[in-house]
Amino acid sequence: MKKVIVSILILMVLFSTASAHSAKERYIIKLKNDNPQGLETVKKIKSGLYVIHATPEEAKRLKKNPGVEYIEKDFKVNLMVYPVNPYKKPDKPGKPRPSQPAQEVPWGVDRIDADIVWSDYNGSGVKVAVLDTGIDKDHPDLKIAGGVNFVAGKIDRWDDKNGHGTHVAGTIAAQNNDIGVVGVSPGVELYAVKVLGNDGSGWVSDIAEGVYWCIENGMDVISMSFGSSYNSTTLYEALYDAYTNGTILIAAAGNSGDGDPNTDDVTYPARYDFVIAVAATDQADSTPGWSSEGSEIDLAAPGVDILSTYKGGGYTTFSGTSMAAPHVTGTVALYIEKYVQNNNGTKPDFNTVYTALISNADDLMDPGFDNYSGYGLVDADGTVLETGS
Repeated sequence: MKKVIVSILILMVLFSTASAHSAKERYIIKLKNDNPQGLETVKKIKSGLYVIHATPEEAKRLKKNPGVEYIEKDFKVNLMVYPVNPYKKPDKPGKPRPSQPAQEVPWGVDRIDADIVWSDYNGSGVKVAVLDTGIDKDHPDLKIAGGVNFVAGKIDRWDDKNGHGTHVAGTIAAQNNDIGVVGVSPGVELYAVKVLGNDGSGWVSDIAEGVYWCIENGMDVISMSFGSSYNSTTLYEALYDAYTNGTILIAAAGNSGDGDPNTDDVTYPARYDFVIAVAATDQADSTPGWSSEGSEIDLAAPGVDILSTYKGGGYTTFSGTSMAAPHVTGTVALYIEKYVQNNNGTKPDFNTVYTALISNADDLMDPGFDNYSGYGLVDADGTVLETGS
């Protein structure tokens, strides 16, 4: 171990002279031992896994060091709302919250027949984490069990200043009360895991840290409405760890579709085999041209003109695969509640959940799988009430 530490230190001394004129960038480094001595660390993700500042030359040399398992650039992913909204300034302090409209069931929640399930199941006891821009912690139509912030700043500041995360959360779990809207699974334990900044983008390292928090805190479902065309070893390993731990992972497929089923536009992390990739549909059950297509698509869900909760205690309509994914998240939560009740507290594994979803989906195009909508439109009623388990 001492030889490994010394070799890293020697390399860093060499870097300080050989690459003094190169600009430093953010990298994620995984060490074979948890000793980052000599590295310019930004933060620790978990044991042996760090964010560092280094020049490209330094990173290239570190990659060859025997004490380094891997090093890769830390890059940003973006939320999947279409079109991407420009950054909106937060509400001014003291600004009164809007009066609450009478409750309505959004068309997407109605289309997947979630309301039929509520007399039996509403997601109670299921822990759902929304990895996003945070959630409006004071929204009167949301009941939030907790939150955490992995974006630069104080860890308890997970309030949503963008609005996207609050919108996603509302589709999953807006309360079944007299105001606003109602989500697919209004009884879940909802957690805000802030991994995206106020501009809607976020570092892969922050997302990975959020995923590890979900594992440590026993989240049953993780909802991800962000994506990138670039793969990341760090993100893959974090999500794979969550998957092997029994967490069900759902992600927006992306908004980079070109209308051609022969091209593959699905973004990461939806591309991973152990993540359920969700495309978008409109009220005519068609997939809009911007919804990503590809062989990794598993399901489709309503994603056009979706009304949901918004920052500042309000409501708004967004479109995107960002809006589609939480419909599946809510459906999974309903199914988990039923399964746990019927199986003496045992939770379903990924294959059980996946089979229930795809075998009950409403086929939208040619019989069977297609690259636009996967196995079809998610059906909450069929998945929960018509599945034997």
